[in-house]
Amino acid sequence: MAVKQIVMGLNGDEAVAYAIKQVDPDVVAAYPITPQTIIVERFSEYVANGEVHTEFVAVESEHSALSACVGAAAAGARAFTATAANGLALMWEILYIASSCRLPIVMAIVNRALSGPINIHPDHSDAMGARDSGWIQIFCENSQEAYDSIIQAWRIAEHPDVQLPVMVCLDGFVLSHTLENVMTLPDDVVKKFVGERKFVTVKNHFGKEVPFILDPENPITIGPLDLYDFYFEHKMQQIDAMGKAPKVIEEIGKEYGELSGRTYGLVHPYKLEDAEIAIVGLGSTMGTAKIVVDKLREKGVKAGLLRIRSFRPFPVQQIIENLKDKKVIGVLDRAVSFGAYGGPLFSEIRNIFYDQDIRPLISNYIYGLGGRDMPPQRLMIIFEDLQKIAETGRIEKTVKYIGVRG
Repeated sequence: MAVKQIVMGLNGDEAVAYAIKQVDPDVVAAYPITPQTIIVERFSEYVANGEVHTEFVAVESEHSALSACVGAAAAGARAFTATAANGLALMWEILYIASSCRLPIVMAIVNRALSGPINIHPDHSDAMGARDSGWIQIFCENSQEAYDSIIQAWRIAEHPDVQLPVMVCLDGFVLSHTLENVMTLPDDVVKKFVGERKFVTVKNHFGKEVPFILDPENPITIGPLDLYDFYFEHKMQQIDAMGKAPKVIEEIGKEYGELSGRTYGLVHPYKLEDAEIAIVGLGSTMGTAKIVVDKLREKGVKAGLLRIRSFRPFPVQQIIENLKDKKVIGVLDRAVSFGAYGGPLFSEIRNIFYDQDIRPLISNYIYGLGGRDMPPQRLMIIFEDLQKIAETGRIEKTVKYIGVRG
């Protein structure tokens, strides 16, 4: 049975900040960037008011913010940061260091278009650029999910089978600055759910089993020079951890559901059971798409959708099981991969169906770059195109750009 919760009016950034307050991590290192600034701004107020015990480090850049988190996490602290777009790009070097050193840092990414030209509005180009950096990536549909996912992220990152950093992604402005009702758990319930950070053990230089943290009393090396004699094997350990992460994400999402009444998985299907046409996508747009699916159902159209929550690790089997019997799939990408054949999500979806005996027709729709709106009318155009493909059995143009002028 779900515990009693309090409804709070919060925008997405505030929801993230409130979740972090309840977790009360040891270190938050941050540098402001729109549309993420409210997260660390609000959290700094919690620090100033004595509502948390966190050491707040105001650094001079995003590169330094993640560097500080790496040092803190390696020393055994819980560390958090947040950023967006160009800030994430400035962290690039440290993204790989954090994941390669197996440090369970949690970071909120408030998705924003990358410059130039400079743009502060949402698309997924920032997180998509970081998709191969070894971080788990969770995409949120609404502010409630942002709150819930931040709390779950600590358990996922620190799980002994995972030990990887986690990005929780929410769309800039659409979620970050929009007020919603958010159901919040009591502080003590969050504290108990997250628990204390537990450390995996390793053998140190003297053959002694010690916790995997930097400790002068039990010295170990984290992130040394690693040439061709061992580098490949250490990458395989990361691959193995990412392979174990799907089960962990689902287990923790189910456990959280028992507390809150809101269960989370790797993918979230909507009216897919008997659907003939379906769209697949990430983030807040999929909430709008549910309204369009409902309208089409009223007209007798067998439409559905699949929202992917976990982009990394990519939930291959769950996607296949949900979509294998559909006539046509429309993949929505809020990012472009320059020079590639279609967007990042489209490439992944099409790839996993290559070896299947039954392959749906798959079309790509790139939309919303730089924050361009995706209202129900434009989503309806996509569904109408999918209906046409289903009727003719042919895709005239595989990659389409939706909402571009002239």
